[in-house]
Amino acid sequence: MALTKAKKTEVVASVKKILDNAKTVVFVNFHKLTVLETTQIRKALRESQVGYYVAKKTLIKRALDEKKYTGELPALDGEVALVYSEDQIAGAREIFNFQKKFDKRISIIGGIFEEGYKDQASMLSIANIPSRHTLYAQFVNLINSPIQGLVIALNGIAEKKQ
Repeated sequence: MALTKAKKTEVVASVKKILDNAKTVVFVNFHKLTVLETTQIRKALRESQVGYYVAKKTLIKRALDEKKYTGELPALDGEVALVYSEDQIAGAREIFNFQKKFDKRISIIGGIFEEGYKDQASMLSIANIPSRHTLYAQFVNLINSPIQGLVIALNGIAEKKQ
C-alpha cells in the first residue's frame, strides 16, 4: 500500500525523533517472524524499556542521511526494524537473545553506536556485553577474591598457632 506524502513525512519525523533520543539504534531484519512472535518481541522489549519501530527502508535512509553519522551505513536488506533504547547496550542484547530464541528468523544487521554506524559483527560484540549489574558483580568478585584468599591464609596461620 502506497503511503501519502503526509504519512511519509510523519514516519521520517518519527525516525528522526528516535535517532535524536536513543543512545544506540540496532537495525534488525525480521523477515520470517509470525505476527504472534513479533507481538511477543514487542511486549518483552517494552518491559525492558526498549523500543521497536518498523518503517520503509527508504524513509529510514532519508532520516539517517540528515543525521550525518560517521562510518558507512550497513546494507539494510530485507524487512528492517529499528530497536532503540536509552541504555547503550540493552537494545542489542535483547534482540540478540531473541535471535537465539527464534533460530535466526530475526537478526541484527548493523546499527548506530556512539554516533557512528557499526556493522553486524560490531553490534553482535556489543550485544554480548553483560548488563551493568552483572559487570558490577564481576568487579566486586574480582576485588573480593584476593582479600578472601588473605583472610583464609591468616585464619590458617591462626589455627596453627593455637
